[in-house]
Amino acid sequence: MKHLINLAIAAGVFIFTKTYAELISFNSIQISETNLLEQTLVIAFVIQWIAFIPAYLLQTEKFYDLTGSLTYLSIFIYCLIATESIENLNLSNLLVAGAIMLWAVRLGSFLFMRISKDGKDERFNSIKTSFSRFFMTWTLQGMWVFICSSAALVAITSPTGVMINNLFIVGFVLFIFGFVIEVIADNQKNKFRSKEENKGSFINEGLWARSRHPNYFGEITLWAGIAIMAIPTFVGMNFLALFSPIFTYLLLNHVSGIRLLELRGHEKWGHLENYNSYKKNTPKLIPRILS
Repeated sequence: MKHLINLAIAAGVFIFTKTYAELISFNSIQISETNLLEQTLVIAFVIQWIAFIPAYLLQTEKFYDLTGSLTYLSIFIYCLIATESIENLNLSNLLVAGAIMLWAVRLGSFLFMRISKDGKDERFNSIKTSFSRFFMTWTLQGMWVFICSSAALVAITSPTGVMINNLFIVGFVLFIFGFVIEVIADNQKNKFRSKEENKGSFINEGLWARSRHPNYFGEITLWAGIAIMAIPTFVGMNFLALFSPIFTYLLLNHVSGIRLLELRGHEKWGHLENYNSYKKNTPKLIPRILS
């Protein structure tokens, strides 16, 4: 029964994402009887399903995050090649696609090196042994890639391509700000964990003294920046793609990311007075500006 439920969820995820793609792609460039935006949807999911096969056979999650990043690269490279073939490639398309690809390469390599060092990701301990649950997880990653990218994809695959104006510049600055915050936060935590004296301890220094999850604040911020960069191109139903940064926030704050880390942190350090004090006095997501 559980297997049927997991497979039904995977099917529901695909149907939901496909419906969302159809709604936001009404003016996407047509290529071979289908529009370019919906083609990227198919690519995103097919990559996950192909990667799932060796992952399940080998019972490994080591290239799960790396595959997610490679999927971002694949769909945006495909979009740039497809738009170039019809003389639509421009600097603004390159800026938006390049920003996302830069983020994907940085995050994918960071997570891959981390799991290579740790040997495993504890989130997958019970998931990878179940065919249906593991398949569902890979399918969810396809949805994550497409919806997070959707605002940028709408703009790049539109007949005009991404348009540069003051709103675009605001979004680009916001992307850079979020990207820098995420990189600094990840590096600070990685450096903290590499010290033997910090083994088994929680980090409460640097950006982590101002927010319990500054890396996720950075990620949410950069995707908001990407959405704002895309807005000048939007018309009609395209504005539904503003769901992209909202989806990122909901996913990181209420599904994976923050929710799971808060639960794990409570299990590890909930009995410690200094940890409870840290939680009480440190914002969960938005960094405290003043000390």
